[in-house]
Amino acid sequence: MQIKGETASDIFDSVRALARGGDLLPGQALPTVRSLAATLGVNRNTVSLAYQRLAAAGVAVTQGRLGTVICEPAGSDEQEGVPPDSPLADLSSGNPAPAWLPDIGAAMPGRVYQSRLYGEPPIGPALDTLGHHWLAPDSRDGLALNLTHGAVDAVERLLATYLVAGDRVAVEDPCFLGSINTLRTQGLQAVGVPMDGEGMQALGLERALAQGAQAVIVTPRAQNPTGCSLSPERAQALREVLAQHPHVLVIVDDHFSLLSTMEYYSVLPANARRWALVRSVSKMLGPDLRLAFVGSDGQTADRLRLRLSGGTTWVSHLLQDAVSACLSSAKVGAQIQQARDDYARRRLGMAAVLQARGLRCSLPADGLNLWLPLPHSGQAVVSAMALRGWLVRAGDAFGIETPAHGLRITVSGLEQNAFDTFGDALRQVMDAMTG
Repeated sequence: MQIKGETASDIFDSVRALARGGDLLPGQALPTVRSLAATLGVNRNTVSLAYQRLAAAGVAVTQGRLGTVICEPAGSDEQEGVPPDSPLADLSSGNPAPAWLPDIGAAMPGRVYQSRLYGEPPIGPALDTLGHHWLAPDSRDGLALNLTHGAVDAVERLLATYLVAGDRVAVEDPCFLGSINTLRTQGLQAVGVPMDGEGMQALGLERALAQGAQAVIVTPRAQNPTGCSLSPERAQALREVLAQHPHVLVIVDDHFSLLSTMEYYSVLPANARRWALVRSVSKMLGPDLRLAFVGSDGQTADRLRLRLSGGTTWVSHLLQDAVSACLSSAKVGAQIQQARDDYARRRLGMAAVLQARGLRCSLPADGLNLWLPLPHSGQAVVSAMALRGWLVRAGDAFGIETPAHGLRITVSGLEQNAFDTFGDALRQVMDAMTG
């Protein structure tokens, strides 16, 4: 490895070329600012600026005392879902159960599509009323409403309204894959905040904000991958921390919303200046319905609309009509409640099966997944379970500061009469690794 250059741009280009050519590998540490400056005969500030640009471009990441290291290539990022032709029993995809997704056509009998043209209101009046009714009770006064193409799209656009490459964002650790990938592609630095059974820890958030985090993404219920939800005490503790940093952008991703068995507790302090509450319909109506409601303060709403203008400002009104019909349907509403109860039974049933075999998941849990903590990487467990016909997801990719040691088990796609068989297989795998 031979880094060259006399200017920050030259050093940046040299390191990037070495990383792309394989001379610098993911996880490999770069020389310290002091040592590289001495080697190249340049000012330390020149090297520091080059390293900052490398971090902003996603080529490297600064890890405090651990120095600056080369990042994993963007193409290696994990995504949700599995190939549809997999022969394995799927407990890894994070998908809702297809049986609980409504028949969209049946929810729209006799509706005639009306074409919309440029310049018309971006949100249809029926959906606008539904959105305000749904989000206003859990938001601050002065709620302004926008629509985006799902929760991940909302988070990406919201971050882009205020932040620039290199800025820090506080996130839960372990963290949702969509958020991790969004931060990487935007050149933002994730600052992990530890989790426990009550959600994001307040002391960890305080430390992240002290490190300069300009935004925080909080999951109030059914956090992915752990399934944890905020307790009222923890939500209050987070509010108190955020009240000391009113300039920070607070994004609340309530993705499970109507399917959740847990109460919603707000983390928004009274003096928050930049905030947004995001509620998607993908878990209840299906991942193909790419629509999320975004309630926010007025300034953030205006900035978000500018970010949406490149896509003609609106989410398809044909899609809006489908969502409006579903959320207004008593039949679909009853189906959502049935799905909520079924997912809860599955979580409790699987957790009981595993606990009976000495495998304790993180509880209380909400959402489509259970989280089984492990003392080591879960990759070997995933491989061993695959040989037995089961597909589970290792927690490594969900980690921020370090790989997350655990298994994420999606309960929605497995018949309950197969829980015991799965539990026996997992117990055998764990015994084989410790025996």
